Amino acid sequence: QVQLAESGGGLVQAGVSLRLSCAASGLTFRHYAMAWFRQAPGQDREFVAAISGSGGRTYYADSVKGRFTISRDNAKNTVGLQMNNLVPEDTAVYFCAANQVLMGSDYASTRPYEYEYWGQGTQVTVSS
Repeated sequence: QVQLAESGGGLVQAGVSLRLSCAASGLTFRHYAMAWFRQAPGQDREFVAAISGSGGRTYYADSVKGRFTISRDNAKNTVGLQMNNLVPEDTAVYFCAANQVLMGSDYASTRPYEYEYWGQGTQVTVSS
């Protein structure tokens, strides 16, 4: 059974940093592209960042490029999201997601419907 468990959310002031982590189990981690999505109240779920199975390629939404960094540790089955210079518009529930890819693929989708597995989410609230 595949499980994804996010941690690291919280209430912070604008301008500070926060690091989210997602622990995966029940899957061959390196065979999965991983991504972070977020959903604010009344909004659709939106793409934040993605990383290929090897970690060799990363993708970012324009709104977080230069502030957020996605990384993964295939030995520990974890994926992280370092969020710097947070702004109130970053307030949302952040979800970790996994998408099985072809072995050796360096692709990671930015589309939520391509991800088979999802965590429960962790709340990030940024006050001004």
